[in-house]
Amino acid sequence: MSRSPSLPDRPHRDIDPELPDAERLEALRGHYVDLVAVTDQLESQLEEAEHRREQLREHVDQVERENEALKSSSLYIATVEDVVDDGEVVVKQHGNNQEVLTEVAPQLADRIDAGDRVAVNDSFAIQQTLAAETDSRAQSMEITERPTVSYADIGGIEEQVQEVREAVEQPLAEPELFEQVGIEPPSGVLLYGPPGTGKTMLAKAVANETNATFIKMAGSELVRKFIGEGSRLVRDLFEMAREREPAIIFIDEIDAIATTRTESKTSGDAEVQRTMMQLLAEMDGFEARGNIRIIAATNRFDMLDRAILRPGRFDRLIEVPEPDAEGRERILEIHTDAMSVETDVDFERLAAETDGYSGADIESLATEAGMFAIRDDRQTVSQQDFLEAAAKIEADDGSDVISSAGYFYQ
Repeated sequence: MSRSPSLPDRPHRDIDPELPDAERLEALRGHYVDLVAVTDQLESQLEEAEHRREQLREHVDQVERENEALKSSSLYIATVEDVVDDGEVVVKQHGNNQEVLTEVAPQLADRIDAGDRVAVNDSFAIQQTLAAETDSRAQSMEITERPTVSYADIGGIEEQVQEVREAVEQPLAEPELFEQVGIEPPSGVLLYGPPGTGKTMLAKAVANETNATFIKMAGSELVRKFIGEGSRLVRDLFEMAREREPAIIFIDEIDAIATTRTESKTSGDAEVQRTMMQLLAEMDGFEARGNIRIIAATNRFDMLDRAILRPGRFDRLIEVPEPDAEGRERILEIHTDAMSVETDVDFERLAAETDGYSGADIESLATEAGMFAIRDDRQTVSQQDFLEAAAKIEADDGSDVISSAGYFYQ
């Protein structure tokens, strides 16, 4: 415990009454200066004492609150299973699944329905109602900042862009068109193809062009350690989409949870299959699909289970292939639009010499070409820079021609 500061010595001066007036006045002025200094010191110590008292008061309040919490009884989470007449309900406590018939206080009776989460005491008396449980990881998957990617940033796959816009964007923007024709829009879109061909960019462009809530998840994020945790996360994600509709759910790397089912008996494989079954159930459970759209992407179409590919789940399967020569030229133009490129750069020739390159490979090519210009202390990128960049990328890849970062797609 800190020691209280000592009080300053009281100033004292013996002034000879026989002194001349001028000397006495000077002595009195010095005595006054001493008194002012002592006063300032006392005021400073008083402020410190007041601050210390406030700290002690806050500490006492905290200790009193902790003491009250320790003396109060614990509450347990339970779920209301059924509402009976005469103010009685059946609750099931979480953990031991014990079901109890208990009475509800009149002030809570009108606010409790079957399925609500409540807090009960040791006697199973309901103390308060709790908000609906939603996994915080599901909430973190909502994209609040709109991506900057637009359809103009995607080249070489114009036909695929058109199909995605028809299946995802148009039902959200113009649902009346489908009602007039008398058809339901595609319930889901699956994008498949080699890595780096623009599948994720397509989803980002859709998020940018629409005002819908965009929820992005990776299939690997749904693979959880404990039994039932993955399926619960899937359920919470779809519930959040229903609360925030219109919404778009984008599932990247869906092959992580939707691979062909086998006879494996390991707990890990069983948990992955449980998560997939929950995903199938949620996709089948939408009554009105107009305000919730589903997009999925995968590099391994051959690994997907047939159950997830059937009509009604993913009605439109869109292959996103490697770009052709015309597409590669367009992608080069997109990625060099902000670059200082010499006027004699022949994009058509570069497109012809980059056969087998994906969109991501071409973006890397443009970056490497810029690095060669910087290395030579130049501010513009030449044709030779692009050729040297292509040679470097191919040498790093260990092959004569890059094919989607070494991925062989059939």
